[in-house]
Amino acid sequence: MIADDADSILIVTPHPDDSESGAGGTIARWGAEGKKVVLVVCTDGSKGTSDRSVKPEDLAKTREAETLNAAKVYGLAGVEFLRMPDQALEDNDEFREKIVRQIRKHKPRILLTVEPDRPYLRHRDHAMAGRVALDAIFPYSRDHLAYPEHLEEGLEPHKVEEVWLFRAEKPDTYVDITDYFEARQNALHSHLSQVGGRSEERDQRTRERLAETGKKIGFPLAESFKRIKIFR
Repeated sequence: MIADDADSILIVTPHPDDSESGAGGTIARWGAEGKKVVLVVCTDGSKGTSDRSVKPEDLAKTREAETLNAAKVYGLAGVEFLRMPDQALEDNDEFREKIVRQIRKHKPRILLTVEPDRPYLRHRDHAMAGRVALDAIFPYSRDHLAYPEHLEEGLEPHKVEEVWLFRAEKPDTYVDITDYFEARQNALHSHLSQVGGRSEERDQRTRERLAETGKKIGFPLAESFKRIKIFR
């Protein structure tokens, strides 16, 4: 299936750079088309380094700054930092409430998050973020008796219409990102602490991978997703 228009989108990403590597071209396209796109970053990313001289609290600050730089590339409507500990996300009530709060606050039509059920090796934070985001959509953000304290704050229940999963095992939706490759790479390389500077060799490898995805649907470059329609 080829993707159609999206009005408002909430992105729930485990770490500061995950959405760039998994769906950066699509996010860049949405931003260029004037969609309201808000990014929710679940963890502080404070363990994402092999440099033993870097302190976790300093890395967390660096990664927030990098995320804000990437957001400028995309033209995002906003960024929300939950600042939960890196490598410690759990499927629990505390985390779920935070995601439900963001859904009710921003009222997206589409929620984009990571595929939670990849087999074998997977990053636990990815699995937890995807799983909790899906549970937050249904039934929690829909039902007024789930976290009723939100009502006192003026946050009404909300029904997300669609979920898009990046890094999906069985994708069924493809987005043409041919015209947004440069923006994708610029946003990704805003995360200098994670990916380093841009290089022609790395860009070429990325182009080849996105071209392979595009061949499946007839686009020069594409990203793929699992799309789940919930409410209409």
